[in-house]
Amino acid sequence: MPKTTPAILLTLFLSATAFSQVQVNAVNSTVLDSFQTRYYANLSAGDGALNMTNLGTLGAYDPSGDICANVYVFAQDQQLAACCTCSLTPNHLVTLSVQRDLISNLLTPGVPTAITVAVVATAENGQACNASTITSSQLVPGLRAWGTTLHALPTGAYTMTETEFSPGLLGSQQLTKLTQYCGFIQAIGSGYGICNSCRTGAAGAQKQ
Repeated sequence: MPKTTPAILLTLFLSATAFSQVQVNAVNSTVLDSFQTRYYANLSAGDGALNMTNLGTLGAYDPSGDICANVYVFAQDQQLAACCTCSLTPNHLVTLSVQRDLISNLLTPGVPTAITVAVVATAENGQACNASTITSSQLVPGLRAWGTTLHALPTGAYTMTETEFSPGLLGSQQLTKLTQYCGFIQAIGSGYGICNSCRTGAAGAQKQ
């Protein structure tokens, strides 16, 4: 039986590793902060907040620097339950309440106790923002988002935490899913599944 040298073993290992890697077709590899996500928990115990600002990276002045913050709300069962969009001028700060805006007008019955929120930043280009019609060519940098949520303590009480949204790779299939499902909500939801408002300012979590 011929001997297998360490060099051959290394080559086989590297080949197998490369073969096993999944190739991700990311549409935002050059603008990573254009796609950000975060979770919200314990919504039956109190409210959470989504705070967003426009750094002015696209442009420091209105309207050339305006961006759209397209928001997609996923329930615990992975279904897209709501979508909406906020227009952000450079250095603008807006907030969305989880209970009053993100989950108060859902497409499906029931109120989730936890959600995942995805935000996609696109150029406004003087047009009305619409979370169902965005394309990869519209993705832009400069969006920053923070979320506040309640976490349960061993004592039974709750504590509030705030963290930044996490940027990540946006796959082409995920972008298609976000826009198509949001378009479906707009078409047949009769107004349900659309977030209520984007308020100027910032807010934190509130316990009921």
